[in-house]
Amino acid sequence: MTFPAILFGIVLSSVYGTAFHFWKGGSLKRLLFFVILSWVGFWVGHIVGAHLAWSFAATGPINSGMATIGSLVFLFGGEWLSRVEISRSRSSSPNKKIPPR
Repeated sequence: MTFPAILFGIVLSSVYGTAFHFWKGGSLKRLLFFVILSWVGFWVGHIVGAHLAWSFAATGPINSGMATIGSLVFLFGGEWLSRVEISRSRSSSPNKKIPPR
């Protein structure tokens, strides 16, 4: 893979991440999170497409179709997982005594 192809992949996946952030909103930290998720998903999708010999919407040496699908899967999955909140239940406190009934 050539250096310009790698740069094109980084730019394309960055556009996906920033567009997703524009759609979902959030802080600068979320923007960075979405861009990194998009980078990872893009290259994972490209590699998976190469190993499975699935190629569509290829742009030079980059399998843009599978890379786009990978980027979207990582973006939606990462956004969904980032919304999980961990809360403590009231009865799990070791010092709290439960009154008898």
